[in-house]
Amino acid sequence: MRCGDFKTSYAADMAIFETPVSRWVTVAFLVALLTVPAFASSYWLDVLNRIAIAAIAALGLNILTGFTGQISLGNAAFMAVGAYATAALAGKAGLPFAMTIPLSGLVAAAAGMVFGIPSLRLKGLYLAMATLAAHFIVEFTASHWDGMTGGVNGISIPPASLGSFELGDDARLFYLFIPLAAFLTLFARNLFRTRVGKAFVAIRDQDISAEVMGVRVFRYKLLAFGVSSFYVGVAGSLTAYQARIISPENFPISLAIDQLGMVIIGGLGSVQGALFGAAFMTLLPELLRLATGALTGEFPHLTTLFAPLRTGLFGLVIVLFLVFEPDGLAARWRLIKTYWKLYPFSY
Repeated sequence: MRCGDFKTSYAADMAIFETPVSRWVTVAFLVALLTVPAFASSYWLDVLNRIAIAAIAALGLNILTGFTGQISLGNAAFMAVGAYATAALAGKAGLPFAMTIPLSGLVAAAAGMVFGIPSLRLKGLYLAMATLAAHFIVEFTASHWDGMTGGVNGISIPPASLGSFELGDDARLFYLFIPLAAFLTLFARNLFRTRVGKAFVAIRDQDISAEVMGVRVFRYKLLAFGVSSFYVGVAGSLTAYQARIISPENFPISLAIDQLGMVIIGGLGSVQGALFGAAFMTLLPELLRLATGALTGEFPHLTTLFAPLRTGLFGLVIVLFLVFEPDGLAARWRLIKTYWKLYPFSY
């Protein structure tokens, strides 16, 4: 009777998938996911595309905050950098999306590393305020550099296309967003099996001890900002291709707060947690919207209260998670898996 996992080699301990079953379940889930456009409505495809974008951005923030211990409130700014870079590369230079998406991520990574320079001397709240400054600088630039960004009126982005085949609707974008999110998730999972990823974790746990052991703290902190901002810039690029018109209003400071909430609810320092948090925080307002729509007949004024209800529910959920499940949904998922692995000796 199987009642746990017993590893007898270093390779088995370092495997991405702990068991063959988990590997095949993941493959089956991804294959099933790719069939969704055959029967899902445009509304739910839009929701799934937004979950993929949020998951990529939350993964980026989790690499910086959850795995390296650097607090950042500049995610919305770095998403904006990625989106406007896409507008420039695709709209003005005419590059195909296969080049604009990684190049936009690199532009955002460069911006993130610039604003990450204070991380050598700043920590915690002070570093958060330094990254918050990035948001206001990028927002001011996007609003006033009319020739490049279109100012407050925004700028349009041509649809992603493969030759004459345009990825213009939600169903076609789904086949771009989901595989890209899966690839970046796999990359993040592998990152923390490498020397770079372990250096990130050592800095998070105790940066002075890491430096004593030979980890170049400043270099790896900057690299963490670069990798994180690359993910966020890619998410911004995908947002540009989905929205087709971007303006500073697409990247408010509340977007950075939402992504921080995704990381907290999903689980700090967990790749799975970023995915769980992104799905949870994207679906929550949609479920609230459906609930208010269903109750509109009996409570006509309920629709006008949707925005404050969403904000209040968002705050309540974060507080409840911090009190009752501070390790997030990823910890609960691990407990569920452990229960079934040890069954019937789960006590």
